Amino acid sequence: MDAPLVLRALGALAQEHRLAAFRLLVQAGENGLPAGAIAESLGVAASSLSFHLAALANAGLVAQRRQSRQIIYTANYPAMNALMGYLTENCCGGVPCTEFIACCPPANPKDVA
Repeated sequence: MDAPLVLRALGALAQEHRLAAFRLLVQAGENGLPAGAIAESLGVAASSLSFHLAALANAGLVAQRRQSRQIIYTANYPAMNALMGYLTENCCGGVPCTEFIACCPPANPKDVA
């Protein structure tokens, strides 16, 4: 994943309703959710939600499909995994994370060089 895509994805997630919608879609799994169910769950007006879902789709984080008269939204798991991979690329000093070597911040912030 290149830097411009990362910036677009992080920018899309840097808003309360978009982050909440994306988290909801990730939890919903591959079946996704109709726009109306997302709006109801988040307590967001349909017109406002449409704007937020468009921003997430533009960033490549969600996909949509028509099912009868509904639009179903799903999380784009490969894009999410690529973003997570980009963010953790240099975790653990370049050593791959394993169950024995977990990526975690130093106990003392002053330990960061």
